[in-house]
Amino acid sequence: MRIGLFLVAAGFPGISAEQALRTALDLGVAAEDAGFDDVFMAEHHFMPYGTCPSALTFAAMLAGRTRGIGLGTAVTVLSTAHPVAVAEQAAMLDVLTGGRFTLGVGRGGPWVDLEVFGTGMEGLSRRAFAEALDVLCAWGSQDAVSYDGEFHRFREVPVVPRGRPGMLVACTSPETLEMAAGRRLPMLLGMHADDAEKAAMVRAYGSPAPHASVVVAQVAESRGAGIRLLRQTMPTWLRPGLAAHVRFDGTQAAMRDPDAYAEYLTAIHPIGPASYCADRILESSQVTGIEHVLLFVEGGGPEHTPANIKALGSSVLPLLRGA
Repeated sequence: MRIGLFLVAAGFPGISAEQALRTALDLGVAAEDAGFDDVFMAEHHFMPYGTCPSALTFAAMLAGRTRGIGLGTAVTVLSTAHPVAVAEQAAMLDVLTGGRFTLGVGRGGPWVDLEVFGTGMEGLSRRAFAEALDVLCAWGSQDAVSYDGEFHRFREVPVVPRGRPGMLVACTSPETLEMAAGRRLPMLLGMHADDAEKAAMVRAYGSPAPHASVVVAQVAESRGAGIRLLRQTMPTWLRPGLAAHVRFDGTQAAMRDPDAYAEYLTAIHPIGPASYCADRILESSQVTGIEHVLLFVEGGGPEHTPANIKALGSSVLPLLRGA
């Protein structure tokens, strides 16, 4: 198994975005010290749920602070970015890190981001996302690329530098799954989906691939203690974050209930003693067939996260690797 961390640079109450980002960078360094295989950073715009607006920039910063741990984006949002700009940055990170970088990409949502970055709702369309994936695939496999599509048209240009980063596609719908499978790009499946949903998506994908799965992980002296902690802390972060979503059309987005969401997440994920966490991660891998697991570790808040990473590294990773 490959075990990494999934970070969002969570904006908990009383923590500025600048503090959250600096803390996340320190957590990435701590992940390497604890023995994790990789660190993936999420990307969000204009909200406290996640304070990192450029997962690519974060990966570059973390590359300079670490020695050998894998680095990735989870995800770089393609609906608000030109795929060649993304491809060039990913190639550069791949070259300069000696192959440590993986580009995770996603389609995004119908948010105000589309207005700010000028792509509009068309930038979110299936057609636009498919084109962006095609450009990325070409850039990662050819020495020169041209494209003549609906959204992107350019003459042949050389690929400089010629990096070959791995790729993942965040899949939350049958549409994105179909596009990923059609291009043989592995899926990144989120923490909102349970094992049965993830297993169904892997089956629908239809062929072996190194997919990745995000799960919430919290080591505690008992399962009850861990659940109580996360049900107390996570809503304080989720509530203002979920409320900050602004739709492109100006209407109010339906907000998921943060207390119910925290209750759901703590019910399905590895939270509790180290042995329980390890067993639950192994069970999930067996059910889903996914052997690359990214642990979301920030749920307990900034004061608990460093100890959580250390405990996962010292107590859970040895059990997983021994198994």
